[in-house]
Parts: sequence; C-alpha cells; structure tokens
Amino acid sequence: MKTLVLAPFTADGLEALRLHGGVLYEPWPETGKLWDPEELGERLTREGFDALVIEADFVLEETLSAAPGLRFIGVCRGDVGPHVDLEAAAERGVVVVNTPGRNAVAVAELTVGLMLALARRIPDAHTAVRRGDWHGALDGYSTWQGTELAGKTAGLVGFGAVGRQVARRLLAFDMTLLAYDPHVLERSDAKGVRFVALAELLQRSDFVSLHAALTCGTRGLLSERELGLMRRSAFLINTARAAIVDEEALLAALREQRIAGAALDVHSIEPLPPNSPWLRLDNVILTPHMGGATADVARHQSHLITDDLGRWLRGERPLNLLSRNAGLAGADGR
Repeated sequence: MKTLVLAPFTADGLEALRLHGGVLYEPWPETGKLWDPEELGERLTREGFDALVIEADFVLEETLSAAPGLRFIGVCRGDVGPHVDLEAAAERGVVVVNTPGRNAVAVAELTVGLMLALARRIPDAHTAVRRGDWHGALDGYSTWQGTELAGKTAGLVGFGAVGRQVARRLLAFDMTLLAYDPHVLERSDAKGVRFVALAELLQRSDFVSLHAALTCGTRGLLSERELGLMRRSAFLINTARAAIVDEEALLAALREQRIAGAALDVHSIEPLPPNSPWLRLDNVILTPHMGGATADVARHQSHLITDDLGRWLRGERPLNLLSRNAGLAGADGR
C-alpha cells in the first residue's frame, strides 16, 4: 500500500499507516492547498497511490476516473456530503470510510462554553475590564448579573453524536433536557432526556442548541415562525450549520430583543465581512467556525481511519464503511 494523507494526522497515526507501506503526508492546513479533483486523480496515478486520506479535498467522478488504481479512501469527516462521489466510488469498487463523531466532544465542549458565556455575559465583562470600565467592587454584581444553568431547560435540536455529548455535560449542570430528532428511534442512551415536538422544545427552553445535520428537511428549520415560539429570555446556540436558521429572521429577533441573545460558530458567509450586520449586535457572541478545532480531533480521526484501513487489509468489513458494493478483499484484491 502507498498512501497519500491530505488531512491532519498524528505521528502515531502515520506510523500505523507506514506498517502497511509508504506514506506521504501533506495536510491541507499546513500546505494551504486544496487539490483540483481531476489533478488529484492524475497525481494519484502518476505517483502510484493505492489509498487516500482527505478532510477538505474533493474526490469526484473525474478524480476516480483519473485514478483507476485507487482502492481506499478515508474521509476525516462525519458528514461526507459533497466531498466524495460515493456512487462513482461504488461503481469502481473503491472502499470509502469516514470518521463519525471525530469532533463530537470538541463541538460539544464549545457549545457548553458558549452557553456559559451567554448566561454569564463573559465576553462583554472581559471587554469591559480590558477597556477600564470596572469602576468599583460592586460593578460585578450590579452591571454584570447573569443567570445560572442549573434549574434551566436546554432544548437540543438534533441528537446525534454531538447532541449526545452535549446532553451528558448539561445533565451535570442539573438542567432539564429536551430533544427534538425525528430520526432517533433508539433512545436507550438518552437517559435524562425527554423527546418532544419542535414547537414544544422552542416554547419551553431557556437555551436552544442546534446539532442537526444540514439536509433538505433541516434547511431553514428555524424560520420566523419557529423563532417566534422562543421565550424573550431564551438564548440560541448554533454550532451546527448556519443554514438551519433563517438568518434574516434571527437578525430581526435579536435586534428587536424578541430573544435574549445568540452564540453562533457557523455563518452563511465565512469569514464575516467588515460590514456584516452581525458585528453591529451587542447580544450575540460570534466565533470563527472553530467547533472542531482541537488538537485532539486529529488523534480521533487518525485512530478511526487507521483502524478501518487495518480491518480492510485483513479482509474484514470496516466499521465506518460508506461505499456500497465496495470490494472487501483487502490488500490482495479489488
């Protein structure tokens, strides 16, 4: 096996890959390069790569057509989305695996951090101290009074890998947890969480946190009507996808203080332009799409990819196999 790794990987992960053959490591955050799909395929053929590991690059039909020798694709993403043409891979018998839950803990911890920041007004208080607006010992009590998470209700829209990790942490804060996810039928691991309709969740929650995948069914899931169901004292946290919320409706709700505030790690335009209306709001916390940005994520995805590659090479079925009709003969066959 000869493997090209274009995703962040740990040293241990690379050593595990080298047990199976040559490895070339060119992570896109370091090189700053995302390959043209066809050029990537031509390179894979020219340099004789059998396996490819990606995170931000795209493996499309033209990639696979130009790389008939490619047999294994590891995708360091939970939601592969448009990054790999799964039908084209299946037609060619190429094994495709992904890394579900690789950044679930990272995103969940950021979610809880943003929730605390909203509840206790941490960013504004920090800015006030830095600019010299702390004038007396009582300012912290009179000006920066916040609210506690304990005893409040959190509504989780989406109960996949991230939603479950968020729930585990919020239960430790003695919160009441509601969840909305029509796709979750097995709820044995949701102890302490009550599943309700979306409207009930929005009406009852002090904090609404979004953890759904972006699909045709979730695009614009929270529009003006849904936002209108939220309490005026409620906060919205979005670490999932910007398009799940109607942006104009949310801007209006925040401007008119129909909800107390929001924390957004995802945005329809990234990075935000200097004239963005979000930058003129004082009841919103904005972060630069950093939910999965921890050093630990590389360790998680390295383990998931190398484990499934090893399984495939032994002729076993990878745990996170995505490609239909893919050959599972391992290193000795297609």
